[in-house]
Amino acid sequence: MVGKIERNKDAAQEVVESTAVHVGRIATIISHAVADVTREIGEILTDGFEMREASRRARRDGDGPADVVVPLERDDDGVPPKRDPEPEPGSDEAALPKPDSDPDEH
Repeated sequence: MVGKIERNKDAAQEVVESTAVHVGRIATIISHAVADVTREIGEILTDGFEMREASRRARRDGDGPADVVVPLERDDDGVPPKRDPEPEPGSDEAALPKPDSDPDEH
C-alpha cells in the first residue's frame, strides 16, 4: 500500500513534469515566433535595399523618374500651398540662402 507522503510526492512530481513540458512548448513557440518575425523584418529591409538600388539604376540609366514623388502638403481647405520652384542644383540661385532662412545657419 502506498503511503500519504509517497502519493503527495508522486502528485508533485507529475505537476512539475507537466509544467516543465508546457513551459518548454511555450518557449519553443516563442522562439519560433521571434525567428519568424526577425526573418520577416530582414525580408522587408532586403526589399527596401533592392528597391533603392533599382531606383538608382533607373535614374542612372534614364529609365525612370529623376525624383521620388512626395505627396503635397495641403491647407485646411484641401488646396496645396503655393511654392516657389526650387532652383536647379549648381545654379547661382541655388547657392543663395532662401529669404526665410537664418544667414547664421550657413
